[in-house]
Amino acid sequence: MSRAAEADRRISAGQPLSQLDGIPVAFKDNFCTKGVKTSCGSRMLRNFYPPYSATVVQRLAGKGTVMMGKTNMDEFAMGSGSVDSIYGPSRNPWSRSVRYRERRLGDAEPLRVQATSGQVSYSLPSSTEKQKTCEDDETLSDEDDWLIAGGSSGGSAVAVATGASFIALGSDTGGSVRNPASYCGVFGYKPTYGLVSRHGLIPLVNSMDAPSIFARSTDDLAAALEIVAGHDIRDSTTVREQYKPFSLPDDLSVKDLHVGIPTEYHAPGLSQGMLDAWSWVADLFDNAGAKVSRVSLPHTQYSIVCYSVLCACEVASNMARYDGIQFGHRSEQGSSTHALYAATRHEGFNDVVRGRIFAGNYFLLKRNYEKYFVKAQQVRQLIAEDYRHVFSSGVNVLLTPTTFGDAPSYRSFIGADNRTRSMQEDVFTQPANMAGIPAVSVPVMLSERGLPLGLQLMADNFHDKQLLTCAKWLESQVNFPRFDPVTDS
Repeated sequence: MSRAAEADRRISAGQPLSQLDGIPVAFKDNFCTKGVKTSCGSRMLRNFYPPYSATVVQRLAGKGTVMMGKTNMDEFAMGSGSVDSIYGPSRNPWSRSVRYRERRLGDAEPLRVQATSGQVSYSLPSSTEKQKTCEDDETLSDEDDWLIAGGSSGGSAVAVATGASFIALGSDTGGSVRNPASYCGVFGYKPTYGLVSRHGLIPLVNSMDAPSIFARSTDDLAAALEIVAGHDIRDSTTVREQYKPFSLPDDLSVKDLHVGIPTEYHAPGLSQGMLDAWSWVADLFDNAGAKVSRVSLPHTQYSIVCYSVLCACEVASNMARYDGIQFGHRSEQGSSTHALYAATRHEGFNDVVRGRIFAGNYFLLKRNYEKYFVKAQQVRQLIAEDYRHVFSSGVNVLLTPTTFGDAPSYRSFIGADNRTRSMQEDVFTQPANMAGIPAVSVPVMLSERGLPLGLQLMADNFHDKQLLTCAKWLESQVNFPRFDPVTDS
């Protein structure tokens, strides 16, 4: 409260520290916050109070923002639903939306979504169409009739969607910000790798982790980026060139824009609602004078398998520090040093984390190193080259789905194991992390169930201004109905 009061005095005196002075922000629970518990949603770090703050936390605090709190996440960011935390799952606020619940409980028919040039409308179907049903036919109890928030940064998405926080930060390693942004109906932006410092972000996959931003508008994304971007001497992966802040223009036009539609993203399992949204937005660009054409990213189909290998390898390395000796949870059952290590890690990590550690150590064995790790790195280079080839051919942005459809129910989501779900949920978002390019999920319309659908825009490395400008134009065209905690609950 004292920081908020100080911000009020500065603003009253006409001397704000930034556009976000006094604005509430939240941080995913894997960003170190000095003196504030940072647990990564894990028993291993449930009593860890960092002695320092992450660079992004320091920079936002230095510009007057007020930290509202830490947000829930999958344990050590390994998941795509935010359901594997020691604090319990994060629930999508759209679960309480009147539009969704009426259709879920059978009190109203599925929405008819009509997308035409420049607008989208929602109406009830005619009597002849009333046999069309929603995703599940069985009646669910209140205990399992709720929607996942997406992950692994689901808590941050929920904070922004409900208005509990104006801005929230998450980490995006394979889509962990864009995925929940799509499900929760907010903007989720992953900057170019190296544009924002990772110092103080507890790592999952060092070569792909990107501190990323949730907001309810593109202008808010740009305002937050202006503060957190730039070189950091404590993170050697940040770019050394001085960052040049930018604001997004108000006179928006896409007439000189070349939009690419990757054919490989037309994947089996894509919902009809998402296909309709994708087609409609492509038509919006086309009708506004942009050039829209099909492009090919032939190696991106191997991205999720490649990522599974590289992720496990880096996880095995990063998790080695949690041994019960230096910090974190320490078992009381160690009869020897080796036994202490084993008991500590068994008690401190859940099955998902332990499984990735085992897989990573297997891939890194001397007899497997060339066959798995080196081969995966070679495929990663081919994926990055696909993007370089497309962008060098004149394409400015790529337009793809963010997810296969709207948010699944919790019961449906846990029907598959974590590894399978992560591979399914990250299939459209993960390639951008392999290449390090910027990407943003934009909420564009509601599905027939009355739930958000998001599309993804991607651009070349360090073309973040062009990406966000394009996203702002799209934002102005779709008029997405935001979640209102008062009227929608």
